[in-house]
Amino acid sequence: MKDFLDQKLKEFNQSFQKDFKSKIPLLDIILNYVVKSKGKQMRPRFVMNSAALFGNINEQTFAAASLIELLHTATLVHDDIVDDANRRRGLFSVNALWKNKIAVLVGDYLLSKGMINALEGKHFELLLIVSNAVKAMSEGELLQIEKARKLDIEEGVYFEIIQNKTASLLSAACSAGAYSTSQDTKIKDMMWQFGNLVGIAFQIKDDLLDYGKNDIGKPLGIDIKEKKMTLPLIYTLKHCDSKTKKSIIYKIKNKNTEQASIDFIINEVQKSGGLEYAQKQMESHIEQALDILKNLPETEARTELQKLVMSTINRKK
Repeated sequence: MKDFLDQKLKEFNQSFQKDFKSKIPLLDIILNYVVKSKGKQMRPRFVMNSAALFGNINEQTFAAASLIELLHTATLVHDDIVDDANRRRGLFSVNALWKNKIAVLVGDYLLSKGMINALEGKHFELLLIVSNAVKAMSEGELLQIEKARKLDIEEGVYFEIIQNKTASLLSAACSAGAYSTSQDTKIKDMMWQFGNLVGIAFQIKDDLLDYGKNDIGKPLGIDIKEKKMTLPLIYTLKHCDSKTKKSIIYKIKNKNTEQASIDFIINEVQKSGGLEYAQKQMESHIEQALDILKNLPETEARTELQKLVMSTINRKK
């Protein structure tokens, strides 16, 4: 089954590259750069694996994977503008090379391309699934910006943010993939919930990775530098004494780029048990996701999807 799914992903990539072609020379150059810098294609893999659970991978499955990947790429291009990020996956971002105006237009092009493909193929349900995800991603990003100003995020708000900002597109990938072979709305909704649980666990893993070490042994602390409220930090602020809480908040607001401040905050998170708490939350969400799969027939497709789920939380970066 793994070889079969890998072959299908290879076929998808070949057809997908046609979507990254344009008659406009500048746009074509940028799209070629974007496709070469793509990552491990986690979301198309979830589309393919979810589809294989309920039937034979077909043209609509490819359409779902293409729509997810186009819209995901568009959001990444736009995110780099919002975050003023110059690099992604070790390479220069589109906005770093071609400036913000062109990057915005490229993101818009990818969004429209995804929608046009879905409409031309009459994949209306797939378009609805993914459009809802993009809407949720925007809401999550705005809610995070709003709350980050005061650093007053409660755990419930944190989960609302990551469910919208991070998990929604993975939910859409699993839901759209399953619907492409089942045409069943109940299955679609079930796999949306499955993707939601995996997506939340994926983000918590990102939170935990930020407390790892860089090449010279220093804590990463990237989220602290960006004043992002992650689950380990939220837990720490809730359980530490008022003096420590004030000190942490002051350092995040005013000294977040200083290594000494980063070291202090990470040390307090470790002392409070914040990392262990986040680890347990991640494992709980994965367990709930796997419970959904356990209710399905024990097939090779289910086994491969379980492996894919575990790879999201066992990754090192």
